[in-house]
Amino acid sequence: MVPEQQQENATWLVTEFLLVGFSNLPDLRPTLFALFFLTYLVTFSGNVTIITVIHADRTLHTPMYRFLEALSLSETCYTLVTIPNMLARLWMENQAISISGCRAQMFFFLGLGCSHCFLLTLMGYDRYVAICHPLRYPVIMRPAVCLGLGALVFCSGFSVASIETSLIFSSRFCRSNRVEHFFCDIAPVLKLSCAESASKALAIFFLSILVVLISFLLILLSYAFIVAALLRIPSAAGRSKAFSTCAAHLTVVVVHFGCASIIYLRPESGGSPGQDCLVAVFYTVVTPLLNPVVYTLRNKEVRVALRRILARSRVILK
Repeated sequence: MVPEQQQENATWLVTEFLLVGFSNLPDLRPTLFALFFLTYLVTFSGNVTIITVIHADRTLHTPMYRFLEALSLSETCYTLVTIPNMLARLWMENQAISISGCRAQMFFFLGLGCSHCFLLTLMGYDRYVAICHPLRYPVIMRPAVCLGLGALVFCSGFSVASIETSLIFSSRFCRSNRVEHFFCDIAPVLKLSCAESASKALAIFFLSILVVLISFLLILLSYAFIVAALLRIPSAAGRSKAFSTCAAHLTVVVVHFGCASIIYLRPESGGSPGQDCLVAVFYTVVTPLLNPVVYTLRNKEVRVALRRILARSRVILK
């Protein structure tokens, strides 16, 4: 479908975009659709399972697992913002998206992505308090405090997203209507702005540094204190048991912040559109799969709680 455009002062003003991320791979569309659809089903089912297990099993009603529940809910919404739209475009080959639709998609994608960074930072702080101040842990991480910190995480994430989205959509688009991506991400949309985008790109770059680098540095600080506390534990078994609660969190942190750094910690896109799309597939499709896999298959308490729930379900059905 050709987007509607209007001519004003000899400049074509774009009123809708074409997402052309997979347009150069027509023969691979069915394969990509099947692969992404199956991955999405596994990711969605895994996150819903984590949320259900934590909510249903009272032994998991602790700050660490409440934050994990919030992470799984955020991950579910994060994938809903991009993957269903991508699947629909692969299936129907309809590349058009309105500017308002593009803005909404970018806002929620960035808001959930920033909230993800802050939530992982909060989970790192939770592990620091649990290991370094175990006797004060119930007081420091009491339910009211956890609820307030969780609300602050999402309010901060969407505040950053609101600033970045407003910067990008503050001027009209006239250079082209082709977004070289499969969803509305910062760099490919900003390239189409009528106004000079260098200052906007720089402002967004510094905001990204504040979100990604500061969050990551705070996580590193938490783990520096954790390692120092673990070194004071005399037995190797005690150190291993204490650190085992951090392994899954560290895995998710490394992958999430690694992808975010590659894409957003640069003023302008440093690679080709094809390379950027490939990396974007990884952090929108593959990385979200990591959370349920790591926290269900490698977390003993979640596995035990899941078995208890399944056993109770079988008894009820009988």
